[in-house]
Order: sequence, then C-alpha cells, then structure tokens
Amino acid sequence: MSSVIESIERRQQRQGLPSFAPGDRVRVHFQVVEGSRRRTQVFEGVVLRRQGSGARETFTVRKQSFGVGVERTFPLHSPKIEKLEIAARGDVRRAKLYYLRGRIGKAARVAERRWGIDDELISAPPPPEPEPEVETAQDEGDGAAGPVAEEGDADAPPAGPVADEGPSSSQAAGEDPSSTPPAEEPSEAEQSQDEAVAEEPAGEVEPEGEEAPDEDSGEGKA
Repeated sequence: MSSVIESIERRQQRQGLPSFAPGDRVRVHFQVVEGSRRRTQVFEGVVLRRQGSGARETFTVRKQSFGVGVERTFPLHSPKIEKLEIAARGDVRRAKLYYLRGRIGKAARVAERRWGIDDELISAPPPPEPEPEVETAQDEGDGAAGPVAEEGDADAPPAGPVADEGPSSSQAAGEDPSSTPPAEEPSEAEQSQDEAVAEEPAGEVEPEGEEAPDEDSGEGKA
C-alpha cells in the first residue's frame, strides 16, 4: 500500500477510543437515519471478534433478544458512532468467540474479569479546543489608554447635584446667608395714614377733681 493511501486513512481514524478485546460487554451508541429524522440507538452485547486494521477495522457485537441471538458489525472509526462504553471485561482466551452462537440462555454468558480493569471505559468525541486569543498592537494600545483616563478622572471631585454645590442667590448678591430676611416695606396708603395721625394736635388734659368754669356765669358777673 502506498504511503499516500496510508496518510489519508490515518487522518480518518478516530482518536480517544477505549481499548477492548473479544469477550468484553460494550454499549454502542449508533446513529440511525430514518428518512429525514436522525436518532441514536444503543446496542449492548458481547464482542465476538475484531477484524481488519487501520481505518477499515470492524468489530462484531452479539446479544440475546427474547431468546434469539442478534449480531451486528460496526466500523470502529465510523463517524456515526457517537459513544462507545465498556460495561464489563470478559475473561476469555480466544480471539474469535464463535462458540457462543451454538449456546442459549446462561450458557451463552461470558465470565467477567475482575482484575486488570483500566479507567478508560467510555469513549466520546473530544471537546473542541478553544482558539487562542490574539491581541493586536492596537488592542494593547487601547487597553493601556483606558487606565490612564480612569486615574485622571479619580482626581476630579465627584459629580453631584448642581443645586447643592453652587452658591445660592443670596450669596451671589453678597448677602449673608445666616442673617434673617429683611422685613417688608409698608405700602404708600399705610405711610399716608401714619403721617395724618402724627399731624393731629394733642388735646389738653384736664386735671382731675376740678370743674371747668361756666362761661355763662362769668359773663353775668362782669
């Protein structure tokens, strides 16, 4: 096989697949296309064999459904396999478990291995790597200019209501704000009335106990 074909097949191989062997019980999440709909079907069973190599490698899974054996072959590097889970490890010493086809019921079971089990039991597509953020010189210049403007604003007094900080109308006119407001000036009618009262002559006060002389009696005596 030429190196060009090998390089193309190498790029088509999936990464992050768990290691499994014949006799292991696996759960395959496979996409099924039905017309315009797409759904995921889970097929769980015992691996009978692994065949092929590279991008063309396949594996066969067998299960018992209502007493009937069902086998299905999956391409290992197929993009339709969403997830591959290892449910249990089988204790077998064969690469092809064709003898399970002639057994039914409990005889078709595979002994489970309790030793040598690794932690990589689930295979899922790796998450996409985040793209590194590239900062241009202009962005760095804008970022440097930002803090300088903030520091200059910090020296300025805090903004507040204009009415509280600005001087009042009395202070602008040169008056003392603590002094009491001036009394209202009297109107012209009140001033003329006060002047008329002041011009009236005060009458003579008669002493108490003395009676005024009778004008008629004085004239007769004369």
